[in-house]
Amino acid sequence: MSIFVAVSPTGEVVGTIACKVVEPGHGHLRGMAVLPQWHGQGVAKELLAVAEEELRRQGCTRVTLNTTEPLHRAVHFYEKNGYRASGKIREFFGMPLYDREKQL
Repeated sequence: MSIFVAVSPTGEVVGTIACKVVEPGHGHLRGMAVLPQWHGQGVAKELLAVAEEELRRQGCTRVTLNTTEPLHRAVHFYEKNGYRASGKIREFFGMPLYDREKQL
């Protein structure tokens, strides 16, 4: 698994994302997080771009991620960046976990 960290000019960690090849041609994203005071400043978009590029470099043509229903802002962000519901829904601590995917 590769983990990327966004750092402010003062050295503060302001965001993270992780990605992993789960099978040939298929990558998965995990753990996207950006501090609230950095929302809307392009940090998430940059982290996503770096993770997608890493997966492309490793031969992936498709990437998936999971979201939960309460994460409305995250769902909107991912949809805006090309991720679509795959129709797969699992349970995560009693909450539906929605699978999203994107062709790279």
